[in-house]
Amino acid sequence: MSPAAPRSRLSLYLDLIRWDRPAGWLLLLWPTLASLWIAADGWPGWHLLAVFTLGTILMRSAGCCVNDVADRDFDKHVKRTANRPVTSGAVSVKEALLLGAGLALVAFGLVLTTNATTIMLSFAALAVALVYPYAKRVVAMPQAVLGVAFSFGIPMAFSASLGGTSFSLEALNAAVPLSAWALLVANLFWVLAYDTEYAMVDRDDDIRIGIKTSALTLGRFDVIGVMAFYLIYLAAWTWLGLRFGLGKYFIVGVVVAAAQVAWHYSLIRERSREGCFKAFRQNHWLGFAVFVGTVVDLALR
Repeated sequence: MSPAAPRSRLSLYLDLIRWDRPAGWLLLLWPTLASLWIAADGWPGWHLLAVFTLGTILMRSAGCCVNDVADRDFDKHVKRTANRPVTSGAVSVKEALLLGAGLALVAFGLVLTTNATTIMLSFAALAVALVYPYAKRVVAMPQAVLGVAFSFGIPMAFSASLGGTSFSLEALNAAVPLSAWALLVANLFWVLAYDTEYAMVDRDDDIRIGIKTSALTLGRFDVIGVMAFYLIYLAAWTWLGLRFGLGKYFIVGVVVAAAQVAWHYSLIRERSREGCFKAFRQNHWLGFAVFVGTVVDLALR
């Protein structure tokens, strides 16, 4: 058998940013767009829709570059990640960081087309995204840090819809109400739920290499913990949605999401790698249900 032909740089870069696995950016996109619709009280316009959709894809891709550089010495000990481009040496650390920086710069260019308060928030969002890959070395539940990073599109959506031209805390507070920050906290629990499912896949490898995850911290209460996180997320998002004036169609979306949570329990209760990974990969449909309920409710009320 002849040896495989060397892969092109483009193919390796696409692998690095997980181009073939859109579930990652969809998990960020749905709560961000739901918040954008709520903040705009309906259709937000093509400009903001394009900014937040493209920005989400770009920043998730940049995050993959940074994460793979930070985890390259860990990933080589995990069967599922050992062949990632940076870990395997197919892409150098310098290449990965340059690609990540370039993608983040393009995303920042999109942010510059919004307003001052959103630009301010983008720096905080970038800081959290850069901190997360290293949190698993010191934080017992680094998924909470990821939750903040994956939820930062929520206050940015409000800021882009309601913010002004002033670079000040007063302007930021006016553009992003407390209820928007509450949505961020609520969404954080959804991230805790699905990323704990993800961590359950690699539990044995993580124990061996000595990193911290929510699955290890929760121990034998991991399944109960995941279900509790889902419950808090759905209850909080429902309460906040009703406070924003959403109604029956939004509730239908939440009910569809809750039905998926019940299905996820059937997938993870035995803690099999296959079941936990499937639950994680299908989670974006849960967020999609809430998003569709929000859009339909605002369109028909």
